[in-house]
Formats: sequence, C-alpha cells, structure tokens
Amino acid sequence: MSQPIAASSIELLHLTGTQLVLVATGGGSETIPILLTEPGASDVVLEAVVPYARPAIDNLLGGEQESYCSDLTARRLAVAAWQRGTALGAAVDQSVGLAVTGSLRSLEPKRGQHRLHVALHRLGGTTTAALVLKKGARSRAEEERLAAVLCLDLLLAATTGEPAVMWRDELNALLLPGEHIVREHCHPPVSWQQLFSSTAAAVSAGGPDGDNTKVILPGGEPRHQVTGRLLFSGSFAPLHEGHLAMARIAEEIAERPVEWELSVSNVDKPMLDYIELSRRTAQFDGRPLWLSRAATFVEKIELFPQSTFVMGADTFLRLADPRYYGGSQKQADAAIRTICRKTRGLIVFGREQDGEFQSPSQADLPQKLKEVTYFVSEREFRMDVSSTAIRAATLESASD
Repeated sequence: MSQPIAASSIELLHLTGTQLVLVATGGGSETIPILLTEPGASDVVLEAVVPYARPAIDNLLGGEQESYCSDLTARRLAVAAWQRGTALGAAVDQSVGLAVTGSLRSLEPKRGQHRLHVALHRLGGTTTAALVLKKGARSRAEEERLAAVLCLDLLLAATTGEPAVMWRDELNALLLPGEHIVREHCHPPVSWQQLFSSTAAAVSAGGPDGDNTKVILPGGEPRHQVTGRLLFSGSFAPLHEGHLAMARIAEEIAERPVEWELSVSNVDKPMLDYIELSRRTAQFDGRPLWLSRAATFVEKIELFPQSTFVMGADTFLRLADPRYYGGSQKQADAAIRTICRKTRGLIVFGREQDGEFQSPSQADLPQKLKEVTYFVSEREFRMDVSSTAIRAATLESASD
C-alpha cells in the first residue's frame, strides 16, 4: 500500500534535517493539520502558530506593518519563524521558517484581489511564491486548500532542492487559466551566511575591493583594519537623495570618504531576509558598504572603533534617551561615556518638523555628547525627505 502524501512529505523533510516553524495568517492554516496528522511530524515541526489578529502579527514583528498581506510581511514572518527555530534548539543550518499571508474569501466581499504570499527563510536562502487568485471563482475551503498546497510545494522544493511531484501536480491542477505563481529566490554569498550564523560580526558588501570580502569576527576582532572610518549607518529603506547629500557634506567636513553600514539585525524586530538584503545592498551601486549584526549604536562603535559617525537628528536624540536602554538612565549614561571615549566624533544633521528646521544642538542633552558632535546647520544642509514618506507613496502607487 502506498504511503499517504503528507507522510512522504514528512519523511523527505526528516531526511533533510529540517526543523520547521510555521506561521500562517489570513489563510494557509490547513498546512498545519496536513503535516501534524502524519507519523513523524514531531521530528520535523517545532512549532506552528496562527496570529490572525493584527496585534498578534505586530507582536511577532515588533511593530505595525504597512501591509498585512504582502510579500514583505510574509518574508518578515518567515525570518521570525527561522529565528524562533534556533531559539527552540534547532541548529542554525537546519532551522526553517515558513510563513504564509493571505487575503481570501470572507463573509463580506473584499474590495481588493484575493492573494497569497508564501515565504521560506533558512540559512541557505530566502524563497517566495506569490499568487493572485481569480476573484469569486472558488469557495473559501477551495482557496484554503490551494494555499496549503502552495505552502507545501514551496517547502519541499526549497528544502530538498527539487519540487515534490505530489504537491506540484496538485498545485498545477488547482490553478485556473490566467493564474500564475510568481517565484523569487535569493541564494546568499558565503559571507552573508556567516553573518546570519553569527560566525561573522560584519562583512564588506561593496566598494572598490570587489569580491575581496573583509570580515570582522565576533567580539570585534578584525581580520582587517577598520578603525578611523567615516561611517553612515542606517536602514536605507530606501536609500534616497537626502542620504547621498548628507554623505557628500560629511565627506567635506571629515575630509574622508563615507563608508555605509547596514545592520541585518534589529533590537526588537526580525532580521532582514536575503531578498530584502539583496535589494537594499543593490542601491549602493558599488559604494563602500558594510553589513553587520550591530543592532545598537554602541555595538557599531565596538565594531568600528575611533570612527566618525554620520547620522540624522532622530538617531542622535535616541542616543541619550533611557527608553532605548530598557528605561535605564544608568545604561544611557554608560552609552554616552562609550560614545565620547571610543568615537572620533559625530556629524549630525537637523530635520524638518512642522514646517521648520529643528537642530538637535538645541536639545537638552549631556554637554559631553554635544562636545564630540558637529551639528550641520540649516545653511549647510536642508532636504525635507524621509524614507517613511517614500515607502508610503510607493505602497499607494502599487495599490492603484
């Protein structure tokens, strides 16, 4: 007698050493019983969660999302699941995070399209599959079955290296004329995998050295000299003309070329996935760029000692705010001492607020922090643009 389809899936996953954490929201939850009702599932599935309410998703991802059914949110959930797997004891190269976000048929007709976004993240890569469903052509149960099959197809293909016939055949049979799955995969370079596995604290990802990757080891021990730099750190989502103008002015002030730094880690959010990281690094177009695991400014100082740091007013004001140190004034004071002792200084740009230019030089901050800071005046720089506004405009344009 042939084995049940899902049992074969569990066996294949077990052979690859997969340790799975699954997150399903808005659809795709049928994937969970398909896997868990088969023998051997406990050897593969570490956890499965269904954060249906938006606050539940926000709790997983560390804040409100710009869209709750999107490729980006699915990737963020997949990374959160991958990190959860390692926290539950899975080896970093065996943990697999699988996530699905859906906007499917409900009691009230949806104004927008019916959609599915599935993402998988593991040390060896990030993979996604997106599908727009023909609206009104299926029942909710039929849409849920399609979501589960799409999840299982992506899971088996990504972990075993080839599609599983059992799921690919059913998936193709369930698709209606005109429906097409859009797939994307990013296979990261070895240096990125070192960063995600914590065997490197920072790696170079661009600049005149080309493929001659520089690596900073955990604990700040460098393989290459990285002191005395002019560093511009940020999330750069996206990198915009304001950032580039700030960099040019900082170079004139410090008389050194800017090097950029992007952290893959965040204090209270999941790490970046490889697709997102690839998109953000591509923006720098050969400019000197460091990728790091330094989520806090103090961690960046430890990685790049005696460097000058470029930043905007918002980042600067957070440096002395106890809220960013677990509410501890003592920790905030210690951070200020570290900044003053281990940097060559800060170059800080003002911001527009309520139509007026606000310089952080007027803020109530420790004098010793101001003493190591060069405040760029409104005459030297003013460009009222923000990454948040650009992302909002992009999202609105995509939804039109």
